[in-house]
Amino acid sequence: MKKIKIAGGIAVVAAAVVVGLLWKNGDASADNVAGDRTLTSQPPSAADAQAVIRGKYVAIAGDCVACHTAPGSKQPFSGGYRIDTPFGGIYASNITPDVEDGIGSWSERDFFRAVRHGKGKQGENLYPAMPYNAYIKVSDADMHDLWLYMRSVKPVKNQVPETRLPFPYNIRLAMMGWNLLFFDNSGFTPDAGQSAQWNRGAYLVQGLEHCAACHTPKNLIGGDTSAYLQGGNLGEWYAPEITGNRYTGIGEWTEDQVVDYLRLGSNHVAVASGPMAEAVSNSTQHLTEQDLRAIAVYLKSQPGSDRQKPAQLAADSAQMKMGANVYAANCTACHNSDGKGIPNLATSLAGNPAIMAPDAASLVTTVLQGGRGAVTLGNPTSGAMPSFAWKLSDEQVAAVTTYIRNSWGNAAPAITKDEVAEKRSLLQLPPQMAQDSADK
Repeated sequence: MKKIKIAGGIAVVAAAVVVGLLWKNGDASADNVAGDRTLTSQPPSAADAQAVIRGKYVAIAGDCVACHTAPGSKQPFSGGYRIDTPFGGIYASNITPDVEDGIGSWSERDFFRAVRHGKGKQGENLYPAMPYNAYIKVSDADMHDLWLYMRSVKPVKNQVPETRLPFPYNIRLAMMGWNLLFFDNSGFTPDAGQSAQWNRGAYLVQGLEHCAACHTPKNLIGGDTSAYLQGGNLGEWYAPEITGNRYTGIGEWTEDQVVDYLRLGSNHVAVASGPMAEAVSNSTQHLTEQDLRAIAVYLKSQPGSDRQKPAQLAADSAQMKMGANVYAANCTACHNSDGKGIPNLATSLAGNPAIMAPDAASLVTTVLQGGRGAVTLGNPTSGAMPSFAWKLSDEQVAAVTTYIRNSWGNAAPAITKDEVAEKRSLLQLPPQMAQDSADK
């Protein structure tokens, strides 16, 4: 039934193409490229040195290197990173100024159209794994500086594999219909009723940092829902709510604690891991204090979801008792018996809003797969957690995660062993190797 719904959704999008052809969304013809005064594809001159420096900061804020550099590669921006989506794998392009494999033959207008409108050099529609629906908010000045910076990086010959999604997702023309439904072809508009600091934060969150790409839930065909920044499932991980909600959001955090998290990768309770660790390492740790504080002000002002803390699960239930035993045997050394962890090393489980998220994907993934916190200039050692997939059964993982979500003042729905089994399969992890009777 779900596949039928998805196919039906694609059909609706395809049917919207005719209308989309006449719609302004996705039309980059009106894009202002510095007054069309600079359409050269020549490397920047010495006079552009300051613009290149500013452009590097824009690239860092946009976290361009994360997607456009293959894991383990020592050639930044050379492409080849496979972005896994519910519709198949999408390969990020080579955006170095190599003429054959990169964007060396592109004009500035070509670059603007790709980044802000999702249009390739030949007019082909890009998939929204490239967050052009967020980058449309990036100003002309920042785009121009970014262009000059990208012209200055080292050209790399690296032919990226062609993206081949299964039918019907391989019909790129259908993306025009997707744009009609989900792409707002308008730049950032400051809110006159808010401070300059709030507006700067809004500009960064909505545009360059493209936070909604992960933290806003998606519909069946990959479009943002109206639950802005209220948490989104990423398959292996769950990007938690980052609004002012005091239960599952960051409403209980101070501005300083938000800044610490984005700069150090950790704060009084949380340690960034998974995709967020990469975002902190590559991007947010390098932002200025002013920009980090602006982001904090904006995020904390968002009303968020109406989720409220439920009653804790009974501590004397069979699952909670098993979870307590598993926790005592495997988790207390780092996270302590009171769940408060080790500052900047082992995340606090007590009072951590991400632990109580409606989707426990990140918690289950971390227990099964292990993980490493963000490595930053302010916290270079970071912390690491081993995998417990080999040691704990699905039932034990479900029990310990349920226990964690309902102890030390936490409260959240229970996790089932079937949910853990599904996650183990998704992560392609082996089953438990041996049963430890002491953990039962």
